[in-house]
Amino acid sequence: MILTKAQYDEIAQCLVSVPPTRQSLRKLKQTFPSQSQATLLSIFSQEYQKHIKRTHAKHHTSEAIETYYQRYLNGVGRNGSAPVLLELANEVDYAPSLMARIILERFLQDHEETPPSKSVINSMLRDPSQIPDGVLANQVYQCIVNDCCYGPLVDCIKHAIGHEHEVLLRDLLLEKNLSFLDEDQLRAKGYDKTPDFILQVPVEMTAIKLRFKTQRNSRKRVYSE
Repeated sequence: MILTKAQYDEIAQCLVSVPPTRQSLRKLKQTFPSQSQATLLSIFSQEYQKHIKRTHAKHHTSEAIETYYQRYLNGVGRNGSAPVLLELANEVDYAPSLMARIILERFLQDHEETPPSKSVINSMLRDPSQIPDGVLANQVYQCIVNDCCYGPLVDCIKHAIGHEHEVLLRDLLLEKNLSFLDEDQLRAKGYDKTPDFILQVPVEMTAIKLRFKTQRNSRKRVYSE
């Protein structure tokens, strides 16, 4: 199904007031039942990432960070099991996983002798059980599983989809008896850029049909030397 610009604009406009949660995606599907989940997720992700890039700086001022941290402390002080961080992220219109990172970094600054490294932060976000505070670990976990645009869970899903399509494309190239080099072979040859595959012998793309038997929208590119 071809999506018109008017349809895209209608969906994008609807996203203006929608928080970036999986629950919101379900509501979006109900509003636009004729569109596939993959299409809605793709538009949702693109539009929200544009928004985050425009507003990123204001959430990282020292004043904003301190305000968010104090609101977090007050919130969990009243009810540690409530989704304090998730609700805060939705209220200020910021990605839950990114809000979790801000609060985690601020928390570690108070409780560690040295500033936390990026690798330590990333490791704790991937596995919140490493966070030395049970309440914060639960708050971070809630943010990660409810964020459909950012965070380690989303990164894992994207990686899995990318790997799946690499396998599909490799099988298709082998089926067509096309000679190619993959990423590992290109790195061994010293290429500074490594697309998924490079055709060793140029072919006229209109002469063959390359189709993925998949319902997802993402596509892999084939380059010719």
